[in-house]
Amino acid sequence: MDERIFCDNCRTSIFDFHRSCSNCSSDLCLTCCREICNGNLQGGGQDVAMDYINHGLDYVHGGEPKIADAHIVSIEDGCEDPGMAKSGWKANENGSILCSCGNGLLELKCLYPTLVSELVKKAEEIAKRCKHVMTNAPVKQCACFDPNGHVDMSNGCFLKAASREDSADNYLYCPRAKNIKEEDLKHFQYHWMRAEPVIVSNALETGTGLSWEPMVMWRAVRQIKNENYDTLLDVKAIDCLDLCEGDINVHEFFQGYLNGRFDRHGWPQILKLKDWPPSTMFHSHLPRHNAEFLRCLPFKEYTNPNNGPLNIAVRLPEKSLKPDMGPKTYIAYGFGQELGRGDSVTKLHCDMSDAVNVLTHIAKVIHTHHQLVAIENLKKRHIEQDQRELFGGNQVVHEADEDGKCVNPQSRLPKNGQKSKLKSSEDVKSVQHKDTKCDKESEVDLNEESQLTERDNENVGPSNCTTGDGSDALEGGALWDIFRREDVPKLQEYLGKHFHEFRHIYCCPLPKVVHPIHDQTFFLTEEHKRRLKEEYGIEPWSFVQKLGDAVFIPAGCPHQVRNLKSCIKVALDFVSPENVGECIRLTDEFRILPPNHRAKEDKLEVRKMCFHAAYWAMGVLDPTEKWAEYFGSQTAEKVENKKPKKRRRSNKL
Repeated sequence: MDERIFCDNCRTSIFDFHRSCSNCSSDLCLTCCREICNGNLQGGGQDVAMDYINHGLDYVHGGEPKIADAHIVSIEDGCEDPGMAKSGWKANENGSILCSCGNGLLELKCLYPTLVSELVKKAEEIAKRCKHVMTNAPVKQCACFDPNGHVDMSNGCFLKAASREDSADNYLYCPRAKNIKEEDLKHFQYHWMRAEPVIVSNALETGTGLSWEPMVMWRAVRQIKNENYDTLLDVKAIDCLDLCEGDINVHEFFQGYLNGRFDRHGWPQILKLKDWPPSTMFHSHLPRHNAEFLRCLPFKEYTNPNNGPLNIAVRLPEKSLKPDMGPKTYIAYGFGQELGRGDSVTKLHCDMSDAVNVLTHIAKVIHTHHQLVAIENLKKRHIEQDQRELFGGNQVVHEADEDGKCVNPQSRLPKNGQKSKLKSSEDVKSVQHKDTKCDKESEVDLNEESQLTERDNENVGPSNCTTGDGSDALEGGALWDIFRREDVPKLQEYLGKHFHEFRHIYCCPLPKVVHPIHDQTFFLTEEHKRRLKEEYGIEPWSFVQKLGDAVFIPAGCPHQVRNLKSCIKVALDFVSPENVGECIRLTDEFRILPPNHRAKEDKLEVRKMCFHAAYWAMGVLDPTEKWAEYFGSQTAEKVENKKPKKRRRSNKL
């Protein structure tokens, strides 16, 4: 199976039933067909462009905007087939649908003519037969509570992460990895089925003690000799201040990771590596670290990426194209206090699947008094600029567009501003010219030493690299905020109301909101979290991830992260049975985003995962000749390969 079939209108993956043009190769999912018949087509839509103006580094630090050479970056993409998304697309009176090519009707097709119906029938039979031996669901009340339903303070396996009134979920389940027993799986499931995060502390204790020191990882990658050698040592890094991307040698990056970097204004230069090593190469270029990470993962029934019985993602056929589930590294600098600009953050977002994130290494950089004073002075300038531009005399006027989906601040653009376009596949955080580099005014040569005065260089303190040996082992590395699913509507309403108070690329005020969560353009500061609770009565679970902590994040829970120190995190995605419904809901939510949106593509294909997982379960519960044949000869694969090879939409990960 060397291709994936996607709807040519909404880009959602097609699993079984769909409509295909009798004349051309266009395919439409049944959801789009249903919306066309109802006269309310939502999938597809029009592209949305966002303009960000580079006013120079002085502006980023509170100065006046530089107009003469201002550069405008427009994040947009041309729709591949604009005709497909026309709101006037209607069905014929007899219910048939004319293809956008105008020369054929969309005919009902099926990839699995009999397999799905047979699977459903067999599953119902087995469920009835095995009902008396099926494992009971997790207990109604876990060990975190006493018989009266109150939190048992003598139980050390929980962490207070919120202060909601009249709520039983302020405490998170937090077992220690070495103490997890077989019966603790049900305890985990009690919280997991309620979409509560789980924190497993000291997960690294269950490994062999392999070092996650950055220089150890760097030397390990240097030993790999192949055609990608240079690309593994000269990589892309993102500057968290202007969200601009530049080239840097991995060794230079790690020197800053341990010792810190500053720009010419004396502001901490916070960098984060972009996909190093690439997640598809993690196991081959860091094989020992990959094995160590997998060995340390708790609750392997869910997290084992090869054969976890409760990980639906592992049941795809061997030769099929699979989504990239990791492991993936997140390597970035950090800073203890909240800077307000240029913080080392992962902005608010919502993953399509479940995930587990392990903090494998932290390093603390000691800053001098002189440096801290310079930072405070710059923060005052930033606040004054925010008062002028976002709240004061130059306050931007906002208005909603006609369909109410995007909110646009009116802003004056320089007449001589030049525009460049980024394809929709580009991360919106990576603003580049066509030569893949930031414009000269804002670009920082990441391979050179940071521009400090001689006195500053003399006063840079030594790094205090926190490893697993000693009293600093449990020191915190990253601050997490994870929101409950039921609070998402209020969270979105707050962000839509206050979006003009946030900055994004080049530190420009945020020009639009398409989707407050999926845009990944917001980070809620402590002040915004306070106002969110004051205005809407909601708050996230907030906690500090310590060295060795494995954080489990349920699908559908918006979350953000701020590094308090330089951190190396390794994450793995998985799909649990408890959250399959949420994964499907998110897929349906993504399909109505604009065509060029960063979250648009259906990379997970969760419906296909469910189908193959069900087939696997049937083979285990009823190992008859027919079901065994599926695993031996990949019956489903043969059926998929009957699809004509003329498909023009093919996404390989």
